[in-house]
Amino acid sequence: MTLGEVAGLIAAVAAVALVAFSAVPLLKLGRVLEETRLAVRDIGHNTVPILVELKGTVTATNDELGKLSLVTNDIAKVSANASVVSENAAQLSTVFSSTLGGPLIKTAAFTYGVRQAVTGRSSKKRAK
Repeated sequence: MTLGEVAGLIAAVAAVALVAFSAVPLLKLGRVLEETRLAVRDIGHNTVPILVELKGTVTATNDELGKLSLVTNDIAKVSANASVVSENAAQLSTVFSSTLGGPLIKTAAFTYGVRQAVTGRSSKKRAK
């Protein structure tokens, strides 16, 4: 065996040792990649039912919001009608007080005065 053959043998042994030392981390990296692949597959399988359920929830929510929109429109109409009714009542009250209020107050004051006059005489007669 010559010196060149010994050097070649040492180089070959070193190359085998380098491949052996590199194989361990590569095998571990392969396992990590396999676990990552399985995790991504599980996430994909579990995500589809969640998304289907979410789509149903969003659809139901949109339907309810549409119904709520109709209710709020009806409430706005009722509120507008109630406002018109209260304005009409206020105007009727103003008309009543301006046309009948003055004479009615005078009539009430007159009848009160007449009652006081009649009861005042009666109470004076009783006091004697």
